[in-house]
Amino acid sequence: MSGVDSETVYLMYHELEVPGRPLCQSEPGYVRYIVRESSFREQMQLLKVAGFQGLSVSDALVARRDKAVAITFDDGCETDLLVVAPILKEINFGATSYITTGFIGMPGYLSPPQLRQLGAYGIEIGCHSMSHAYLTDLDETGLCREIKEAKDRLEQIAGCSVSHFSCPGGRWNTRAAEVAREAGYQSVATSRISANSSSTDLYCLSRVAIMRGTNRAIFSNIIRGRQLWRLRLPDLARATVKRVAGNSAYDHLRAFLLRRSFKRRE
Repeated sequence: MSGVDSETVYLMYHELEVPGRPLCQSEPGYVRYIVRESSFREQMQLLKVAGFQGLSVSDALVARRDKAVAITFDDGCETDLLVVAPILKEINFGATSYITTGFIGMPGYLSPPQLRQLGAYGIEIGCHSMSHAYLTDLDETGLCREIKEAKDRLEQIAGCSVSHFSCPGGRWNTRAAEVAREAGYQSVATSRISANSSSTDLYCLSRVAIMRGTNRAIFSNIIRGRQLWRLRLPDLARATVKRVAGNSAYDHLRAFLLRRSFKRRE
């Protein structure tokens, strides 16, 4: 694939696990999204050796090219600055860090000076809402706070413009997309599993989560956009449960099942 028909996979990361450093949260549902520092470093080297370029969201939207991935992080954990930024700088990769504005300054998350330092590293600053609320549960007032007010406050703290938004928990709907558009964002990222092309709705970008259990073979397929349907099937099943049961009931069921699974492994 080449030119405007090229498809780009957007990788979604969260906090990285560093030996001797406590995670921001310890729940199984959170930890399954946490990639070890060593694994992340290996994945970035795999990209580099394979001839891929790691891009920010802004660059990925403009530079449609073969062998490129967008690298994104959600939440705004300190490891974005302490671990991610130096690794990416070393190999000349870009990335976008979506910050949960209300988490700034909390233990384990970026402080205001660290946020500005992250931007100085060349990491693009995006927004991940005000409080990490599920957008599909909110009325217009709530959407405005989580999307527009979060953007305004984040820009004041970071000292730069914020053009891209990612949906907490991947909860997306057209109302949220429209509020984001009106707030001045240029894109909205979801957790839908697919590659993005020139025809993709900029306010419904897909991303692929890199999980704790994402091995080398799976990662190699993901960056090439191969066999994403294998990841999409269970995701569709989860989406159906969320739609039928609602976000709260789904979260309780998910937490219960993950705790049982965790205890069986102990």
